[in-house]
Amino acid sequence: MRVTRGNEDIIMIREDLRNIAIIAHVDHGKTTLVDGMLKQSGTFRENQQVATCVMDSGDLERERGITILAKNTSIHYNGVKINVIDTPGHADFSGEVERVLKMVAGVVLLVDAAEGPMPQTRFVVQKALELGLKIIIVVNKIDRPDARLDEVGDEVLELLLDLDASDEQLASPILYCSGKAGTASFDPHVPGKDLKPLFDTILDYIPAPEGDENGELQLLVSAIDYNDYVGRIGIGRIERGRVDMAKEVVVCDYHSGISPYKSKIVNLFQIEGLKRVPVENAYVGDIVCFSGIENITIGNTICSPQKIEPVPFVKIGEPTIEMNFTVNDSPFAGKEGKFVTSRHLRDRLFRELQKDVSLRVYQTESPDTFTVCGRGEMHLSILIETMRREGYEFGVGTPRVIYKEIDGVKCEPMERLYIDVPSDCVGAVMERMGVRKGELVTMTPIGSRIRMEFKIPARGLFGFKNEFLTDTKGEGVMNQLFDGYAPAKGVIQHRFTGSLVAYETGEATTYGIFNAQERGQMFITPQTPVYEGMVVGVTPKSEDIRVNVCKQKQMTNMRAAGSDEALRLTSPRHLSLEESLEFLNDDEMLEVTPKNIRIRKTILSGEKRLKLAYGKKSE
Repeated sequence: MRVTRGNEDIIMIREDLRNIAIIAHVDHGKTTLVDGMLKQSGTFRENQQVATCVMDSGDLERERGITILAKNTSIHYNGVKINVIDTPGHADFSGEVERVLKMVAGVVLLVDAAEGPMPQTRFVVQKALELGLKIIIVVNKIDRPDARLDEVGDEVLELLLDLDASDEQLASPILYCSGKAGTASFDPHVPGKDLKPLFDTILDYIPAPEGDENGELQLLVSAIDYNDYVGRIGIGRIERGRVDMAKEVVVCDYHSGISPYKSKIVNLFQIEGLKRVPVENAYVGDIVCFSGIENITIGNTICSPQKIEPVPFVKIGEPTIEMNFTVNDSPFAGKEGKFVTSRHLRDRLFRELQKDVSLRVYQTESPDTFTVCGRGEMHLSILIETMRREGYEFGVGTPRVIYKEIDGVKCEPMERLYIDVPSDCVGAVMERMGVRKGELVTMTPIGSRIRMEFKIPARGLFGFKNEFLTDTKGEGVMNQLFDGYAPAKGVIQHRFTGSLVAYETGEATTYGIFNAQERGQMFITPQTPVYEGMVVGVTPKSEDIRVNVCKQKQMTNMRAAGSDEALRLTSPRHLSLEESLEFLNDDEMLEVTPKNIRIRKTILSGEKRLKLAYGKKSE
């Protein structure tokens, strides 16, 4: 439909199209709800076998049960195409959420019917309000036995008030859904039969895209994909005009100041269901994928050569955590990985920058070491896990926060930490927070549990998760959200234990481990290859202890009572990648290969470590 507004040119209103994003805190049911929308809109055949959480296509996403990358899909309802973007809920991937919101006119805000608004809920709502997007509130998981339907609806409205929402946004419609059952209703106490109320609300409340159909092309690139056959693939919404395949365009950027250059779109696609369908052209409001522009990146604008006008792009939050990625130099280097050289490592890290707008990679003075900066430990651990599965072998240093100097004062990143624990665990949590420089902001009783909010330095959370789960007997829930920079809080000791360090290179024996386990908890089993300087366990003492896990039992012709009894070993502790990163001390690093994850000392030689330690003491 075309309309004229005052003296403006005739603009096009796409009543056959809606663009929305689904946003929420982690594990509030976004991907499950999208599953229901796809099934009920007729995207799949009736007899088609479809996996659960079909939008979580990556192996890591399926294993961890979280969305890591924002993904596009589309459904058709009553003759209207609805482009849907499923976004991550974890705070470490909030950069994905920030940029995709530029492609949509409204959001479906999911809130868990029992948990209510959580830290990431506040973050994504704030971003949506800043962009003036329409909001549809969906209270999800209403079939939970501990659901608080009326209270959660009020809590969401209080959140909107707290974030200075407009009167129109405060009047946002509220629906009550069960993504798992595929139902929606306007009444919290009357369950729905299907998702029709949600579809109808999207068509009625989310504005249709509009713009000048006959104007010169203007397309903002909000996401990047990569394909080995066609190279980089840009994804974005057409702001003005139309785009045609094989037609010359100009690439420019609003912020970076790059010189505009000419190029050509070779392939053009629109998203239909879960597939990319080739098209010859697309119009204002459409979300398209295209290839053929070699150096295209997020934030670029594709324009017509007749009118070069870049679109302002949302400023993405800066990284707060950094790690050193280095070429593996352990005695086992090159035995398990396919890509082991500095060239391989450099190419892979810089290729990741093409897709991840929140990541930073810097070359250091050493040609074998690169500094990688991200939004959090999980953000970087996902990259590490992805690389090792691809066959890369490398070393990773201890996570460090990125300091900034603001008005002559050294400042560090702060986090808002939200903790939900049983009431009898409050004392243990408060003690841990005091040691880690955490400041209590609020404490609210919710039934038999207590919800607390702390302001804490980001480095104060290193290694806290395992302690927290132990202190709360696995019943505690914690979430964090970046809260800006504040003056540095001084020394924070995040680890109070020492490491059991292998004395020599060889193969661990039952006899050697049996003697070493008296000193602490072991990480290895018999017949595990070890090398000097490798961390094989943890000791409650604050200092490191060297142990000989390769020690053999001496063979003699003398026998004594009990000498032939079986040696009993305690069960070793197996650390995941995240747990290993949290465990690292300042003088340790992580050796990552496709087959193993090993903690080791940065300086492998015991003699050199002792000389360095004595040298520091004498100073």
